[in-house]
Amino acid sequence: MLSETFKVRFYETDALRHVNNTVVPQWFETAREPIFKLFNPALNLEQWPLILASYTVDFIAQIHYGLDVTVKTGIRRVGNSSFVVAQEVWQAEQLVAKGETTLVHYDFVTQKSCAIPLDIKQQLTRYLI
Repeated sequence: MLSETFKVRFYETDALRHVNNTVVPQWFETAREPIFKLFNPALNLEQWPLILASYTVDFIAQIHYGLDVTVKTGIRRVGNSSFVVAQEVWQAEQLVAKGETTLVHYDFVTQKSCAIPLDIKQQLTRYLI
């Protein structure tokens, strides 16, 4: 699995004194950057090849300010034109959130999905969980 650590920023907390539920999807997207680079090494938005089809987030425990979080990222499934990214958020050695995101290899010119190139599929399988 890929792993990235984030500082919990003060403004990410809400009136209930824990990290707001809108923050976790942002951490997930940031932690997917190494996956994005498999498709687009320069992260050139003019040639972006992916589109988000769906995501889910399950909140297991409260996430608090003052302790870093680690986002672990792996690949659950690779299909012909789509793949599923599984992610977890850990804080103080406790699983606090998890989720899955389905991404589609997409041609924005034709507005259609397209097959994931074989070399990229092989790279994605290195992260299978």
